[in-house]
Amino acid sequence: MREMQADSAPWVEVLSGLGEKGPACIRLWTGRALWVLDVGAGPEATSPFEPHWLEGAARVFITHDHVDHIGGAAHAIAAGLPIHCTAQTARALPPGAALHPLPETGQVTVDGVCVTTGRNGHALGGVWLHFALGEGLFFSGDWSEESTWFAFDPPPEAGTALIDASYHLDDVPQAARLAALDRVLDDLEGCQLLFPVPPSGRAGELALHLMRRGDLSLDDTCRQALTRALDSGGLNGRATDLAPLLARAFDPAARFLVCDTPNADAGMAWQMVQGWRDAGRLGRDAVVVFTGHMTAHARAIAAQGGRFLRWNVHPPLSDQIAMVERLQARRFAPLFCSQPEDYLLEPRFEAALLLNERCAL
Repeated sequence: MREMQADSAPWVEVLSGLGEKGPACIRLWTGRALWVLDVGAGPEATSPFEPHWLEGAARVFITHDHVDHIGGAAHAIAAGLPIHCTAQTARALPPGAALHPLPETGQVTVDGVCVTTGRNGHALGGVWLHFALGEGLFFSGDWSEESTWFAFDPPPEAGTALIDASYHLDDVPQAARLAALDRVLDDLEGCQLLFPVPPSGRAGELALHLMRRGDLSLDDTCRQALTRALDSGGLNGRATDLAPLLARAFDPAARFLVCDTPNADAGMAWQMVQGWRDAGRLGRDAVVVFTGHMTAHARAIAAQGGRFLRWNVHPPLSDQIAMVERLQARRFAPLFCSQPEDYLLEPRFEAALLLNERCAL
């Protein structure tokens, strides 16, 4: 492509994930080669990965193993592209990947470019990415600094920041979320509650909170993921409190059930919903509590017998502002929200807002 002449100035462009809660996919021109950052699909079934996003790419970087960041990896593998991700994230890749491991915290040099990684506080093995190109590029993937389960590492400064803004301008901290959850648990005393979760995401810290409130059981997929998490190290201190629970087999009669998948469209969560619906219990003495982004499938379940209570796994507005300030970024793009133009109305951001334009680094 004429626009990608060797030794031309580096630039970055958001292919997908800006102006929607859609699949993450960024392309980065290093001055010598085209790299793709994240290869997501979904979370809605109507938002697939587009294979043409890989045209001209020399390599792929993946921040973590949630479907909206890794769901298109099979296309990168079929194209024979090198894939850079952590060893934990690599567990979720389809067979045949040309894997180039990234440290969870550290630096590697790739094709002459220094790439810095740090734990993102959001998913097991998940990292943010910093590229020493131009004034520096920071791509958060998804991140959280409020987790009691996952650790977070502060990044170095960067002139350009592509940040997780999944909660848009919402500024409710996790402490307030927990208080709201506890009030609902009190109101639903006597009901059995199902919490659909991503096993490598909020499952651990949600279980830590619920186990203080009553009888809790984890399905096999969650127990396996959390056992690997504890074995891997790198979690926050309270994580080991969950160890005794992981030795117990799944008990579908427990008051609190933490089960895969996050939208209850597969796995044990879907089996429980079907069973409750068939028994006439759904919405009566059996309630599904969704705590993350809800697809159309999840919203349909909630309409019959569910609640939505957000559990912060993305940064509230104050943390977004603090991140841009910490990076000393001159420009930023708020990713994974449907109305990024609203950030023009938030005066606390001193950096310039990036929307759909390609940005020189």
